Amino acid sequence: MKVVSVNLGEKKAVNYNGKIIETGIFKYPIKTEIFLGKEDVENDAVIDRRYHGGIEKAVYAYSENHYNYWKKLYPDIDWRYGIFGENLTITNLDETEIKVGNQYSLGEVVIEVTKPREPCMKLGLVFGTQTVLKQFWNSSKSGIYFKVISTGNVKTGDELVLVKEAFNTPSIAEVYETKKK
Repeated sequence: MKVVSVNLGEKKAVNYNGKIIETGIFKYPIKTEIFLGKEDVENDAVIDRRYHGGIEKAVYAYSENHYNYWKKLYPDIDWRYGIFGENLTITNLDETEIKVGNQYSLGEVVIEVTKPREPCMKLGLVFGTQTVLKQFWNSSKSGIYFKVISTGNVKTGDELVLVKEAFNTPSIAEVYETKKK
C-alpha cells in the first residue's frame, strides 16, 4: 500500500438550499509533505470538531482503487485525488482486510486504525447530489480513519507497512456494516 497523493483543504463557504455552510471537505493534492498531528493534519481545515478531527479521527485515508467505481457513477465530475475529503489517497487500502487496532508505519509516523468514515451531506456538496450518500452507505468503500501514535511527516510515495496486527477485532468493513443498521 503506497500513498499516491497527500491532500489538504481550506475552509470554504457553500450555499446549500439557501443556507451558507462552511466545510473543509474540498481537498486537493499538494506536492509537499503533510504533518500528521495528534488531532488533525496540520494546515488542513477542520470545521466541525464534533464529527471531524480529534484523537480517533486525526487523519482520513481513502483507497485509490475505489475511484474507478465512483467515476463510472459520476463521469462528469472534475476528478482529482482528495475528492472524498481524504488526506491520504493510498493504493490497495482494503476495508475488508484492515482491522480496527492495526498499527502501521507511514513515512515518519505510526498510525492506528480506528473507524470507518460515516458520510454526511457535505460529501453530497462535492458530488452535486445527496444521492451519493446512499450509494456510499451501500458500498463497503468507506475509507479509514486513523489515530496518530507518533507524529511526523508523510509524503507521496511513502508506504503503509503493518507493524502491529490487532487480533480478535473486526475489519473496517464489518464495523461499517453494523453502522448501516
